[in-house]
Amino acid sequence: MADEFDLVVVGGGPGGYVAAIRASQLKMKVALVERENLGGICLNWGCIPTKALLRASEINHLLHTLDAYGFSADNIRFDFQKVVKRSRAVSGQLSAGVKGLMKKNKVTVYDGTAKLAGPGKLSVTKDGKPVAELASKHIILATGARARVLPGLEPDGKLIWSYREALVPDAMPKSLIVVGSGAIGSEFASFFLNMGAQVTLVEALDRILPVEDAEISAFVQKAFAKQKMTVLTGAKVGKVTKGANSVTVSVEAGGKVQEITADRLISAIGIVGNVEDLGLENTKAVVERSHIVIDELCRTGEPGLYAIGDVAGPPWLAHKASHEAIICVEGIAGLHPHAMDVGNIPGCTYCRPQVASVGMTEARAKEAGHEVKVGRFPFIGNGKAIALGEPEGLVKTVFDAKTGELLGAHMVGPEVTELIQGYGIARTLESTEVELMHTVFPHPTVSEAMHEAVLDAYGRVIHI
Repeated sequence: MADEFDLVVVGGGPGGYVAAIRASQLKMKVALVERENLGGICLNWGCIPTKALLRASEINHLLHTLDAYGFSADNIRFDFQKVVKRSRAVSGQLSAGVKGLMKKNKVTVYDGTAKLAGPGKLSVTKDGKPVAELASKHIILATGARARVLPGLEPDGKLIWSYREALVPDAMPKSLIVVGSGAIGSEFASFFLNMGAQVTLVEALDRILPVEDAEISAFVQKAFAKQKMTVLTGAKVGKVTKGANSVTVSVEAGGKVQEITADRLISAIGIVGNVEDLGLENTKAVVERSHIVIDELCRTGEPGLYAIGDVAGPPWLAHKASHEAIICVEGIAGLHPHAMDVGNIPGCTYCRPQVASVGMTEARAKEAGHEVKVGRFPFIGNGKAIALGEPEGLVKTVFDAKTGELLGAHMVGPEVTELIQGYGIARTLESTEVELMHTVFPHPTVSEAMHEAVLDAYGRVIHI
């Protein structure tokens, strides 16, 4: 006999476990199936452990710039294995926290791999052995994604790393090649650079962080170069040759081919959805480019089957997955939730300097037919940023010239990943420049630059 539930969630990441909790709050009997670690890739092998590592690299950078603050220290050094160990401990603590949340919310957790076994049915196995048969009118797939692998750049656990190997290296490499300059690649490049490695960042497109506003991308590229990172854009990776303890890559960029040798290489060229072995071939669900096609309420083409998070397509962000979880579950419960507005999902990259954005880039806004007003404010004009010793960066706002709608906001600089939610709220509330201008920003704070960037779009900036 199958174990019966009102809802079964497959995958315990930031989409899956949030869906389970919200369903429990709505008095559903819920089961969650997770094959590895509660918290998913984000908590165990992505968002959280990388931020713990990046915090260590920030401290290392600060310790080597103490003179600017009137301090001095001799023989500055670090224990790399302790740095890695702390990162893993942070993830372990939070994964245990998710386990506690499942217990608190009376969610039945199955340790294993789930596969659809007919309408409203799932079979769960572990190491090829049956664990349980589950039945439910509603099944949510939150199986996430994994690193994309290109021929010649297959991770081998030693010389060529995916994000997983990069999180738990045996030793600190002296030199590193990072292929791909999206958020993952740029964060790892920044971490290892600030820990003392020589880093070469290789990007096939004409600029790094290609999803960001072009002005912000250019700023970060110059900042990386100032930090002595080698950045190659418009670059094509050719032959990869492995040595005993190094890797050599042939890279064509700027009309010339060069051989680059480094201790290790990180491949960060995107992700693919985990859609295999789910039993989807026996359903009406549609898979396109390794992602499950869904509608505005996360429904697939198969009645009673839903998909959320990375497996359901971009943007591949934990907070997008969590929000989709709420929409999906509340839709199942008949609460008529608002559909996801992808334009209101902030994106954050935690390199040094940090990058954050929400809404349209300036170029995208113009392509969409908007007449725009653009405002900018540099952090060199912000008192708190100067006091912090981090005056490099800027805030950029893009408004519709006719309606005053905030079309997009783009930031690079100190703690902008914490600040972007202010513009996110503004977009959710459909604020115009009037509301933002009339909002009182506290002084002295880095957030004042957000206000000034709005004022600048309308010729009213004060401090530049």
